Amino acid sequence: MPEGAAAPPGRACPAHYGYSPSVFSRPPEIEAETLIVAGGLYGNLAALDAIEALLAQERGNARLVFNGDFHWFDVDPHAFDAVEAGTQRHIRLRGNVETEIAAEPEGFGCACAYPAGVRDEEVERSNRILERLRDTARAYPEARARLARLPAVAVARVGEATIGIVHGDAESIAGWRFDAASLDGPSVREWLGRIFADGNLDIFASSHTCRAVMRAFNLGGRVGVVANNGAAGMPNFVGERQGLVTRIGIEPCAAALYRTQTGGAFVEALPVRYDVDAFARDFLRQWPPGSPAHASYWRRIASGTSYPVAAAAPGNSSP
Repeated sequence: MPEGAAAPPGRACPAHYGYSPSVFSRPPEIEAETLIVAGGLYGNLAALDAIEALLAQERGNARLVFNGDFHWFDVDPHAFDAVEAGTQRHIRLRGNVETEIAAEPEGFGCACAYPAGVRDEEVERSNRILERLRDTARAYPEARARLARLPAVAVARVGEATIGIVHGDAESIAGWRFDAASLDGPSVREWLGRIFADGNLDIFASSHTCRAVMRAFNLGGRVGVVANNGAAGMPNFVGERQGLVTRIGIEPCAAALYRTQTGGAFVEALPVRYDVDAFARDFLRQWPPGSPAHASYWRRIASGTSYPVAAAAPGNSSP
């Protein structure tokens, strides 16, 4: 991961974004029969309602974690306040968005640490979105203080499975090594073996890269699962307009798009069927044509992506 302000804004993140995988080797602070991890809400209030409805359908001890970037499109003060109030009802972790809007600029832009494959114009637009969102957040000093205090990672247990919940990857808030391209790469196995062993984990649940993927790896007797939910508040796959969350439970859910198992727990990708028209209206009110968010995201919001479900599913896992 690039660090330091020498890289262009948006291509790097501050050194304090980093942590060791050993931070996960601790007693879990979250214990549940069902855990829903919703990364990348992106200020979508319709998706927030839909995710809370999913949680309400669960039986037993069920918990919901927003693992970063729950703010993004919500630059209208009323929308920002509603996202802040709604997500506070649940467990929250800082993503790069929350970390940056809680602080004053340090020259890192959105601090997404975008890799080389992301075009410069997209990076520049993300920096402008972050600047506008920070302007909105400045009117809420108490909210900024709350966001600054949020942890970057959490440890949970579902059944016999121990889960490290992150925004980016096992070593950085803005890390990209839980992206599909990285997880399917030829040199990932040694790193995965180390991070799962150092963290004493069965599962990593992440988002950040905005592209869903789930992979299971046989790591010397330990089955390690990485579940990246892509975006809870935007379309994820070709031909659909729904969000996605990671569900980890002692029992499976019939609505899951795909799943795998480890540590006696089912790890699943669960669709978030939010009111797409309500979200579209809310988005266009805040980000009309010509705005940076409209240029970067409207096509995805209106039409979905070109990414097939099969590419995200764990059937593509390495043996």
